[in-house]
Amino acid sequence: MLYLGIDIGKNNHVASLIDEKSKPLFKAFSFSNTIDGANSLIEKLSCYADDIKSVEIGMEATGHYWLSVYSFLLGKGYTIHVVNPIQTDGWRKGTEIRKRKTDIIDSILIADLIRYGDFVETSLSDEDTMSLRNLSRFRNYLVSSISDLKRKVICVLDQIFPEYQSVFSDIFGATSKELLSHFQTADDFENINAEKLEKILENISLKNFAKNKISVISELAANSFGLKFCRDSFSLQLKLLIEQIKFIEAQVSDVEKEINIILERINSPITTIPGIAAITAAIILGEIGDIKRFSNASKLAAYAGIDASVNQSGEYQSTNNKMSKRGSPYLRKALFQAALVAAFNDPVFSAFYQKKRAEGKHHLTAIGAVARKMCNIVFTVLKNNTTYKIQ
Repeated sequence: MLYLGIDIGKNNHVASLIDEKSKPLFKAFSFSNTIDGANSLIEKLSCYADDIKSVEIGMEATGHYWLSVYSFLLGKGYTIHVVNPIQTDGWRKGTEIRKRKTDIIDSILIADLIRYGDFVETSLSDEDTMSLRNLSRFRNYLVSSISDLKRKVICVLDQIFPEYQSVFSDIFGATSKELLSHFQTADDFENINAEKLEKILENISLKNFAKNKISVISELAANSFGLKFCRDSFSLQLKLLIEQIKFIEAQVSDVEKEINIILERINSPITTIPGIAAITAAIILGEIGDIKRFSNASKLAAYAGIDASVNQSGEYQSTNNKMSKRGSPYLRKALFQAALVAAFNDPVFSAFYQKKRAEGKHHLTAIGAVARKMCNIVFTVLKNNTTYKIQ
């Protein structure tokens, strides 16, 4: 059996081939991230192996750059192992005395790790599950973008009409956003006529609520402490920011519709667990992938980074170990969000949370414990493909 290690790069990859005794057959073969480059790798391999079944290929899950070469080699029928960079880093520390890291060394290390066989594979899920991961991560990006835009809106309002924010409990509610789409400065609100008002109310469902708010805003506008210069530039900026928020919110809605369609098709029992609604379920399922690659709940917890870090040396053993926070940050955040909801809305999780608080644990530490319990339940539900039952 031969073992090929590929160090993934953005534009070029580096491959090294070793035999069963870890003897290098070729090192540092560089090929571009193109069809021609991948074909040159196949041609190079054919000089050492006539049968594709005699070659096992390993590569790191480096960003998204590995997907194209993975797809190409998989289509050619090769056996491919995708490993987490954390594992190869650990393998490097265990085999390299000197601190060295190059494309050549990394490709050989990956090949040797595959040869040794002691690794946890990063499994590519089925198409639906992978789509959930892509969509949930994209949704996270869109939501983060909206948050950034909202901060910019508040910054602009603080300068041109600081009193506006006192009128609404949420200035990014539907009514407020519609108003800010048409009026931005204090002068705009102070000079609203009946014709303008009627036009705006056409797009607002809560018309009486909007009228009352406009009346209050107009009174505040008369004595606003907002800027009296550069108002046109700030006004344009605010208008465009609101338009961006509305546009991205519509995109989030489209993404969530697609996520719900996929979840219906998958029909996973994970949504029967308290605290896990559709979007959280999509994140968890997408990040976990195939649950079969985890032999127990502890390994899933480690993958989520909610396991305790170990701090021990000689006779010393730490009794206050912190969460490792390694692995998938998306999965970790989703489990914490689900735990936070369940801790205050489900009797079983709530009792567990209160028990931890009674033991003197900080709120966040108690929520972390609930998240670990949530992780164990997620593992059991997915492993057995059964609905959640209160125990």
